[in-house]
Amino acid sequence: MALKLGCVVMAAGNARRFGENKLAAEVRGRSLILRALEAIPAEEFDEIVVVTQYPEVLNLAKDFHFTALSNQHPDWGISHTIRLGLEALGNCGGAMFLVSDQPLLRRDSVHALVERWRFQPDKIAALAHGGVRGNPCVFPARFFPELLELREDCGGNTVIRRHEEDLILLDVPEKELTDVDTPEALKKLNP
Repeated sequence: MALKLGCVVMAAGNARRFGENKLAAEVRGRSLILRALEAIPAEEFDEIVVVTQYPEVLNLAKDFHFTALSNQHPDWGISHTIRLGLEALGNCGGAMFLVSDQPLLRRDSVHALVERWRFQPDKIAALAHGGVRGNPCVFPARFFPELLELREDCGGNTVIRRHEEDLILLDVPEKELTDVDTPEALKKLNP
C-alpha cells in the first residue's frame, strides 16, 4: 500500500519585492496562482492544502476542490505557512511543498517528482536543474518535527541543509524552476 502523500501550496507571502499580490499577476494570460494549482496532479495526493492570506486564492482553491486555509499572520514568515499546512494535512507519510510563483512548472514534472519520491520515500526529493536544487520538495514524515520547529522566515531549506545526504534530485529544464519575485522577472516571462 502506498504511503499517504499530502501537498501544501504555499501562497501566503507578502511579496515585498514584487510590491503587490504577485499571485494575481499574469504570465501569458493566466495568473501565477492558477498556473500553480493547474501544475498539481491531484490524483497523486491524499490531501492538498492551499495556505494563503488572499480571499481570491481561497476561492480558487475551493474551485479546485483543494482545502483552502487562511493564514491570518503572513507576517510571521514562511515557517507559519509550513506549520499551518502540515497540521492541516494530518497523518501523511510525506508532504510536498509547492511554491506558487513558478509559472512554468509543468504538471508532468510534479508527477515525476512524486514518482521519484515514492521510489525512495525515506529521502527528501526535489526538482533541480544542473544539480542546483529548486522547488517543489517532498519531505518524508520523519522530517515533520524539524519542519514544525522552524521559526519566522526559515523554510524547508534549513532542514535540507542539515540533511544533504538524504536529498535526491530530479533534473528538469531550468525554466520550470524560474520564480517571479519582481516585476522585472515577470516581464521576462511575458514577451
